[in-house]
Amino acid sequence: MATVGTRIYTALFGKRVGEDRFGNVYYTEKTPAKGRRTKRWVIYKGVDEGSKVPAEWHAWLHYTLDAPLSEKAEDRYDWQKEHLPNLTGTKHAYRPQGHEYSGGKRAKATGDYQAWSPEG
Repeated sequence: MATVGTRIYTALFGKRVGEDRFGNVYYTEKTPAKGRRTKRWVIYKGVDEGSKVPAEWHAWLHYTLDAPLSEKAEDRYDWQKEHLPNLTGTKHAYRPQGHEYSGGKRAKATGDYQAWSPEG
């Protein structure tokens, strides 16, 4: 959720550029800046999570593209997965077998593993 200051700044100086499939809304300054790049920003729908910005909008936000990609760019291929938020630090984060939070037990190393020992 955007701060009160960001909401006020957006209402006064922002021009809506577009919205992505997640409901995030993208803005730029109404009047072009002199001597610097025009500011670009996003108001996230829901929790502020940078990984929710699709690649086509990420390129525009970071001045890689002058204009956001068309709606066609948001078409998905069969092999593309849907977005998953960054779950690091949550109870849903990935924990491999043997992780302390998953019991801390893992299978013994097989015979193809040989521990390194310094030669001295």
